Amino acid sequence: MGLTYGYDIYLRPENVARALTAVAKLAPPERKVPPLSVTLPEGERVVLPFTCSFESDPVDCAGQDRVTLDTSIMFPADDAVRAYAEEAGLPVREGRVRIGYVYLTIFFPSLMDPRFVCMSFWAATSRMSRLFADSTAVRKVFTDLAAGADAVCCLFDTEDGAPERAFYGTGETTDDGLDGARFPEEHLLLGAWPVPGR
Repeated sequence: MGLTYGYDIYLRPENVARALTAVAKLAPPERKVPPLSVTLPEGERVVLPFTCSFESDPVDCAGQDRVTLDTSIMFPADDAVRAYAEEAGLPVREGRVRIGYVYLTIFFPSLMDPRFVCMSFWAATSRMSRLFADSTAVRKVFTDLAAGADAVCCLFDTEDGAPERAFYGTGETTDDGLDGARFPEEHLLLGAWPVPGR
């Protein structure tokens, strides 16, 4: 079984549209797919340059506990991204690389805490998973998305039961390297999150 690494962004429901709009701005400019209309549970509508199950039919999230989108994101070409691109024969354009599909599952609400929505970006292949683990540039894309959406946390998740690595939102986040603050138990992580409305 392959690796499935990802970044999980936990945010308030009212900030999901803002976060999705920011993700759309990371799409390759040459991507040619029909616009995808997504209506969020509270009725807000966003139009995205992505697909859902590789189709462009409108998506209504009302009454659904999760929705998965097929995104395409451009990442800055740090050493790890550049090496990934060279091995795969991918072009570097204006210092950025389109690495392939990055799947985005949005949980309404998150499984960890019902006060929040989780936007879970997960790698499509084991090789991409290793890139997620190794690249500072990839990490910064997701932590910047978290910061721009006033998220409470951005976690790196290896889906193996290991302690979560938090890179944003706990007050213990490291700015350099790929260590991050580690939380071996969920209640310790939840205790570091702010309470909505405060």
